[in-house]
Amino acid sequence: MTAVLRGARPDDYEAIVSVVDDWWGRPMAHMMPRLFLDHFHATSLVAERDGALAGFLIGFHSPSRPGGAYIHFVGVAPNERRTGLARRLYTAFFDAAIQDGCTTVNAITGTANTRSIAFHRAMGFSARGPVSDYDGPGAERMVFERPLTIEPRGTP
Repeated sequence: MTAVLRGARPDDYEAIVSVVDDWWGRPMAHMMPRLFLDHFHATSLVAERDGALAGFLIGFHSPSRPGGAYIHFVGVAPNERRTGLARRLYTAFFDAAIQDGCTTVNAITGTANTRSIAFHRAMGFSARGPVSDYDGPGAERMVFERPLTIEPRGTP
C-alpha cells in the first residue's frame, strides 16, 4: 500500500517537528517554525501510511512574486526513501500551484546536500550556485527554479 497524501493542517506541526532532527540526523527543527503550518498549511502536504507520518512538504505561493511558488522544507521518513514519495509530494505541489495560477517554483538547499541537489535537478529544476552569503554571511546555498507546466502524468 502506498502512502496517502493529504493537505496539511496546523495540528500537524507537532508530529513534523518531532521527527525532523531524527530524519536528518542533525538539528533541523529550528528550520521549521510553527508559522509555516499556521499560515501555509493550505499549500502544504502530509503523507501518511497506516496513520503514521511518512513525509511532508511545506510550501507556499508567494504573495510578493505573482506566479511564484516556493518549497521550503520536505521530509521523507528513512524507511520511505527511494519509494517515489518525495516525487509524489513535489508533483502534487506542482499540480496545485498550476491550478492556482503559479508559473514557477523555487527552492534552496545547502551546497553540501548532494542528494538534494541531484533530486531537484532530476525533478526539472535548474540550479544556480553556490550563491555566497545567500542566508547571511558564510551561508552558501544552491538556488533552484523550475517552470510549472502541465505535463503528462508519470513525468517530473
